[in-house]
Amino acid sequence: MARTPRLLPALGALPLLLCLCTLPAPARSQNATAPAPASVQGFNCSRNSTYPCQAYALYRAGFAGVPLEFAAIGDLFGVSRFMVAHANNLSTSAAPANGQPLLVPLQCGCPSRSPNAYAPTQYQITPGDTYWIISTTKLQNLTQYQAVERVNPTLVPTNLDVGVMVTFPVFCQCPAVTDNATALVTYVMQPGDTYATIAAAFAVDSQSLVSLNGPEPRTQQFAEILVPLRRPVSDFLPPIVRVNNASVKPASPPPSASPNTTVVSNDRNGVVTGLAVGLGVVGALWLLQMLLLACLCRRLKAKGRRGDAVVNGDGVEGGRFAKSSSGGGGERFLVSDISEWLDKYRVFKIEELERGTGGFDDAHLINGSVYKANIDGEVFAVKKMKWDACEELKILQKVNHSNLVKLEGFCINSSTGDCYLVYEYVENGSLDLWLLDRDRARRLDWRARLHIALDLAQGLQYIHEHTWPRVVHKDIKSSNVLLDARMRAKIANFGLAKTGHNAVTTHIVGTQGYIAPEYLADGLVTTKMDVFAYGVVLLELVSGREAADEGGEPLWADAEDRVFRGRDERLEARVAAWMDPALKEQTCPPGSVASVVSVARACLHKDPSKRPSMVDVAYTLSKADEHFADYSGESVSVDGSGEIAAR
Repeated sequence: MARTPRLLPALGALPLLLCLCTLPAPARSQNATAPAPASVQGFNCSRNSTYPCQAYALYRAGFAGVPLEFAAIGDLFGVSRFMVAHANNLSTSAAPANGQPLLVPLQCGCPSRSPNAYAPTQYQITPGDTYWIISTTKLQNLTQYQAVERVNPTLVPTNLDVGVMVTFPVFCQCPAVTDNATALVTYVMQPGDTYATIAAAFAVDSQSLVSLNGPEPRTQQFAEILVPLRRPVSDFLPPIVRVNNASVKPASPPPSASPNTTVVSNDRNGVVTGLAVGLGVVGALWLLQMLLLACLCRRLKAKGRRGDAVVNGDGVEGGRFAKSSSGGGGERFLVSDISEWLDKYRVFKIEELERGTGGFDDAHLINGSVYKANIDGEVFAVKKMKWDACEELKILQKVNHSNLVKLEGFCINSSTGDCYLVYEYVENGSLDLWLLDRDRARRLDWRARLHIALDLAQGLQYIHEHTWPRVVHKDIKSSNVLLDARMRAKIANFGLAKTGHNAVTTHIVGTQGYIAPEYLADGLVTTKMDVFAYGVVLLELVSGREAADEGGEPLWADAEDRVFRGRDERLEARVAAWMDPALKEQTCPPGSVASVVSVARACLHKDPSKRPSMVDVAYTLSKADEHFADYSGESVSVDGSGEIAAR
């Protein structure tokens, strides 16, 4: 029998005004004796906490145009509908009611160089969006626009392009030992809330809120506070209050206002009538995800295992891999185990892929083991591989950025043990083909190359700074940089990528000319090895040459001899003599090219600790664009024939 969701008291009877309050917020600290001062940047990182950790945000369904479905809410926060549903002890097929409060699971971290803890949420800008509007409406004051500005230093808040991906830092915190909590919930105070009513709703004592947040603020409306969960989430059963969800209605969106608008609440007599949140089986969910995938990998590799996956167009139907009779035993497991975990992706049939690629004919081959597939009128890139995709799948399901090639779905052929990853098709192929083909190189002007460099920097910044554990790509090179129809760059091929930082390996893999010296000598895996490889790609963009010549000499060594050495005031002249002949034919601002070469030199420093972070690189390259004050072209696009046109 299915368990009936157990509910906290709900706030449904009170109006929910989603506006930003700029009056002082409560102090944010993990130390009861010394609360940290309030900050619009979020909760301070704590020396007594361990990052990353599982955290939660209290989110109310049905506001700001976010559809009433777990998938839409999950997409907003970068988690799956499976995780949202189970965080609230509900079925994935259920739909939340208007205004229903929900717990959303977050992976909270404290990234390097950031004094504040947050969970990064990727959001694509649409017409009329601003940092303030999204923070106060769709994200319901779980972050503030000042924090968004800090996390996105390369973007101009007053000039956001439609379609650009912005990282919104959802405020969160990891518990310290002294907090006596299994997890912390980020809660935005509503009109009429007090520490006493919130504590009662979460079955904790008011003093615990004081310890976490400091004294109760005088003006509490829309201030973010932390609420502790004292027991494992799966065991947490708060007081049950029957709530008629039909009577819970969302409030109107906030009126247009500037970020300086001050909202004062005089209603201090409100009574909390509910926070309908079913707290279900979530405490072990993150670990369960990893175990499911590991289990699937081991079983597919097991000798003698054969069978068929029964799949329909919408996902998994029945969906079992059955052990063959010759293999002995009757052990089985569900494809749905993995498809629910990766529920944002489409599960393809092997027959669909074979039809779309002409039976994986060479005529459809793009490069290596990647094929172009036309499936139901849509074009995809299909990567065929033996079942060694576990690490790649684990990484791809946690990243989402416009400068990373998007995973659309997957297919597992149980009869052969092959796995197929289905990606978006990126129209203009890889960067190396454009640089090495003289005709294409002439059409790839400096503005386009600078934009490619910046796109690549922003993609690397995302995986280095906004994923926990951090992702190291390990195979950055021009052939893994793909160009779309607008000649914007996307990072591809996460087959060698690893999570974590400062790992050591004895299995050295990579491409000659791009391998960082510390990785080659000691097997040290850090984000700085990606920075080194990125520096090589910058040299390729400037010189139009390969990362290593026919004799094996790396491009960076040639640059050291002919460009890097010498007085800085002569750098522009040395760069002009060394650059791609195709660029010499154009009107190319020498200061801009020289600034990019300077970035490359910093990225290629022998000491990894002295290489810049990708945050610094992205910021510096955005400044290089200032050398185009008299440049007539805005950017480039490519028509169906592959011709580039200024626009």
